Amino acid sequence: MPKFLVQANYVGEGLKGLIKEGGTKRRETVAQVIEGMGGKLESFYYAFGDYDVFGIADMPDNVSGVAFSLMINASGAVQAKTTVLLTPEEIDQATKKTVDYRPPGQ
Repeated sequence: MPKFLVQANYVGEGLKGLIKEGGTKRRETVAQVIEGMGGKLESFYYAFGDYDVFGIADMPDNVSGVAFSLMINASGAVQAKTTVLLTPEEIDQATKKTVDYRPPGQ
């Protein structure tokens, strides 16, 4: 299953909801949503700095990962950045693929 890194910030009502419900309740809610999409929440951490939350999730496919990201951002309560993560084995496969490419100007 593809793995995704989600970096998120609570905004407006989302931040108020976090304060009211607490961190563990939000983690449980996110895990339930991901599991309902056929995935699994691997890790979920709060942080100081540029992002309030870091999470890693396994999703059945890229479409599910994008659907999750769209749903989060459309809520207006959270602003999230989603990044597809690649395994070292996938990078090994990529390095073995050959392509015919001519750099600009050559």
